[in-house]
Amino acid sequence: MAYRTFFSFHYKPDVTRAWVVRNSWVTKVAQGEREDAGFFDSSVFEASQREGDDNLKRFLREGLKNTSVTCVLVGAETALRRWVRYEMFRSFMRGNGLLAVRVHTIGGLNRATSEAGANPFACVAFEVDGERLKFKELMTPGWQDAKDADYMPLNEVAYQLGDLRNHTFSSLFPIYDWESDNGYDNLGEWIETAAQQANR
Repeated sequence: MAYRTFFSFHYKPDVTRAWVVRNSWVTKVAQGEREDAGFFDSSVFEASQREGDDNLKRFLREGLKNTSVTCVLVGAETALRRWVRYEMFRSFMRGNGLLAVRVHTIGGLNRATSEAGANPFACVAFEVDGERLKFKELMTPGWQDAKDADYMPLNEVAYQLGDLRNHTFSSLFPIYDWESDNGYDNLGEWIETAAQQANR
């Protein structure tokens, strides 16, 4: 089955790595069977950012439309990026399948690799609050209410939370390593598993 997948990543240091992942995924099957999203021209992204946070949020929500899976590509600083976190929160609210893939071992523009960064799913969290689910994020002073996402109705959550009431996203969503987990061959399977977890 085809899943339109949104790729979330820290643009400047990791765009070359992201393209390696994207190209390996979309070119391994017949043309048109796999669609990608999230590969914005940097000038368009920056123009939306200059127009203010609300405009940029609207731009990113439009990018997530009609996607069923969000794949976070993790470099050295991805977990710290405000707009990557926003894409994760909005993906959760949409009920997208979610997964992360470490890409720091893929050579960047200068062919160099980078350091492994923190798991972005370990830096954002949810808390069940009665009939609502509240979002939190890890900042320098510690855990705080999420700056760019607040609540959603608990009955609209797409995932099986079980007994989880106050946990990071990492308790629900996996992180893989492009090199050691053989992402070139396995990315399609990872995306399909994420979609199934969210009943997409």
